[in-house]
Amino acid sequence: MEEAEPDVQARVRASFERQGLMEHLGARLTRIYPGCVHIELPRRPEVTQQHGYFHAGATSAIADSAGGYAGFTLFAPDSSVLTVEYKINLLAPAEGDYLEAVGTVLKAGRTLTVCQLEVFAVEGDRRTSIATGQQTLIQIAARPER
Repeated sequence: MEEAEPDVQARVRASFERQGLMEHLGARLTRIYPGCVHIELPRRPEVTQQHGYFHAGATSAIADSAGGYAGFTLFAPDSSVLTVEYKINLLAPAEGDYLEAVGTVLKAGRTLTVCQLEVFAVEGDRRTSIATGQQTLIQIAARPER
C-alpha cells in the first residue's frame, strides 16, 4: 500500500498533534495511507487497568482515532472529522509491548464515512487481535485551530 500524499500526511499529523488525549496516552501515528491509518500505544503503567492489561478505554481511544484519521485522509482539504458513533468488541486481554490500532475506510461518503477498527497487541514477533469494531464519521467544515 502506498503512503498518503505528503500534504495529506501533514494535515493528519497536524490534527493528531492537537489531540491532548493521544499525547497524554503516549500514542503515536506510525502509518498513513489513503483510507488507512495505524496508531501505536506503548505499554506504560498509566494505560493499564488493575490486572496489568491495557485498559479498554485506552484501547478504544486509539481505535477511534485510527478510524477517524483513516477517514480524514479521504476528506476534502478544507474539512475536518468527528466520530458520530462507534462500537468496539474486546476479544482478548490486551497484553504486550504495545498496541497497534488500524483504522480502515469501508465506505467513504460525501457526509458519512464508515470504518473498520482493529486493535492488535504486539509482543516481540507475536501479534494478537484483541479488539474489533466499526465506526461512522461525519465530514464537517474545518474549525479554526485552538
